[in-house]
Amino acid sequence: MPLIQYARRPLARRQTPARLSSLAGDEFEGYASLFGVPDSGGDVVVRGAFAASLRRRPPDKVRMLYQHSASEPLGVWEEIREDARGLKVRGRLVLDVMRARDVRALFAEGALNGLSIGFRTLRAKKDGGHRLLTEIELWEISVVTFPLLAGSLVTAVGDDGTHRITTATKRIANGE
Repeated sequence: MPLIQYARRPLARRQTPARLSSLAGDEFEGYASLFGVPDSGGDVVVRGAFAASLRRRPPDKVRMLYQHSASEPLGVWEEIREDARGLKVRGRLVLDVMRARDVRALFAEGALNGLSIGFRTLRAKKDGGHRLLTEIELWEISVVTFPLLAGSLVTAVGDDGTHRITTATKRIANGE
């Protein structure tokens, strides 16, 4: 008869290093759109949908707005690119603008972290209950309270040295 011995399973080790960012105090980054994920309106952006638009319009020509309001620009986009996950962006708030200072303070406290795109659909097709967006002309990317696509979020915020890093800010930086 075999002897049964108790074998202790080793603890799983998960390495999650703190995100140290080289972002300045007026900079932030995140995902303005995600590929293959339906938004609340039923649209699904397909990988490559932004490619032609990004070739025609460099980041500094795509507007950074507050809540999609054309009368409230916040700053400038320094990088907009597609990666495997979605539309990755890095922007700089113009801190001479009062609303941009407010947004930076809200980012630091974790009270604001949504991103949303303003665009014109150039090509799309129906797929069941969803509209697959295959080509998009990107006009603007806004900082918003409630993004239509839940995963469109700010993922890192630069530290200006005056705001304390809160638990909410750490969650944002870790993509939670």
